[in-house]
Formats: sequence, C-alpha cells, structure tokens
Amino acid sequence: MEDINVKVLDEVNKGTTMGMEAIHFVSDKVGDERFKKVLDGEYGKYKEIANRVDDIYSQYTSKQPQETTLMNKMMTWYGVNMKTMNDQSNSKISELLMQGTNMGIIEGRRLLNNNPSIDAEVKQILNDFVVMQEDSVETLKKYL
Repeated sequence: MEDINVKVLDEVNKGTTMGMEAIHFVSDKVGDERFKKVLDGEYGKYKEIANRVDDIYSQYTSKQPQETTLMNKMMTWYGVNMKTMNDQSNSKISELLMQGTNMGIIEGRRLLNNNPSIDAEVKQILNDFVVMQEDSVETLKKYL
C-alpha cells in the first residue's frame, strides 16, 4: 500500500502543476496589466507550495513527485482555448481559474478530513495549499 504521505504530496504536486499550467495558458490572453500581475502573484504562490513538496518528497519515497499527465495538460490547454475563443475578458478568465481552483479545494479538504494520520509537515503543506487556493478564489472573485 502506498504511503498516505506520498499520496497527499502527489496530489498537492498535481494541483500546483495544474494551477501553474492554467495560469500559464491564460496569461497571454490577459490584456489588463493589473490582472496579469495578480495572476503572476498567484503563480508564485503555487510555485512556492510546489517547492515545499519537492523539498520533503525524498523523505517519503525515492521516486519523483507525480505531475499531471500529458493528456490532462492537453485537455486543460484545449479547454482554456475553446472557452476563451470568444471571450477573453478578465471575468471569463477569472471564472475558468476559479472552477479549477474549487476542484483543488474540494480534493484538498477531502484529504485533510479523511487522513488524520498524515505527518505534521505534510499536513501543513496540504493545509497551506488549500488555504492558498481559498484565498485565490477570493482574489479572483474581484475580477468576475
């Protein structure tokens, strides 16, 4: 059976990867410099959490952290492009990012609630990731 700590770290890593990729995919569609700076800040928050996962991952396993599959990356890219083809407004981009972020919040809260035995450091990273995403939703709401 896979160590629950590895599972949690993999899920956080996949979430940070998806968040960074989604921001990367929409950033060239953003014309508003203020909104672009907000997205750059959000990207940095995802990157910081991903770095924390990388820093402790080897304590739990010798393998590399799981990332999103090529298929998921392609589907995200395709979805962003299709959904912003006719509407590249801050509101539309914010909506798309919030939808993905909400999925991450749900999965993160589920992991926190159903895995009381995860190590304290892993739990802290997971909790920080969920809180960061919740804060991100609040930030993005301003652009709807």
